[in-house]
Amino acid sequence: MDQDKIKPWQYHSWQKSTDPCFVEKAGPVLDLYETAQELSQQGHAVVCVDEKTSIQARKPLSETRPAIPEHSVKVSDRYERKGALQLFCALMVATGTTIARCFDNRCFVDFQVFLSNLFNDRVCKGLKSIHLILDNGTTHAPKQLDKWINSLHLSFMVKIHWLPTHASWLDQVEIIFSKLQRDVLTPCYFQDKEDLELQLMDYFEYLNQNPKPIQWSYTKAKMLEKFDSQNQQKLAA
Repeated sequence: MDQDKIKPWQYHSWQKSTDPCFVEKAGPVLDLYETAQELSQQGHAVVCVDEKTSIQARKPLSETRPAIPEHSVKVSDRYERKGALQLFCALMVATGTTIARCFDNRCFVDFQVFLSNLFNDRVCKGLKSIHLILDNGTTHAPKQLDKWINSLHLSFMVKIHWLPTHASWLDQVEIIFSKLQRDVLTPCYFQDKEDLELQLMDYFEYLNQNPKPIQWSYTKAKMLEKFDSQNQQKLAA
């Protein structure tokens, strides 16, 4: 295996969307990613929103040993569960600024509270419109969300763009969650839920001190090229 450079202990997971309308749904979102900077200058924000669910606060039963030269951090594999939090997060695509908040539960009411806070945040002040990118999870209540947002009578327009099913990788906020997992939640050891929430909010405050937009490389043109190639292969088979 060494000679052939085969590493079976390493792997990457992937998921193919089964949504028959994938191109029709993904195309407008990818267009928004490409034009987010220009839209921002015109008063239109592109915002990705999602939640990272059931983040557990695990209190280690033995003291964690810090790293020393040539040795990594040593953590106990025994812990006491101290509850869990649901993290809601919004990413301003053009600037990289994040707005985050923790909740004990994850239901539409919590999502409404989070969106209300987002719409009243200073990052939305003076906007003409928000392009809100969401997956169609039950928490987001696709059948109710538009009606509820219209009832708020906001000073700006909110247009919702639903991602294809099984295509959460198209949501840029997932990259923030991946970074959070590596930087803060591994290992996931905290004294209690309050400690967990404090460290999560400190992390997002740190990110917002020097926000950077995500360098997104998957464009609509690349998507169409890939689908065209796949269709040609099917016809040739």
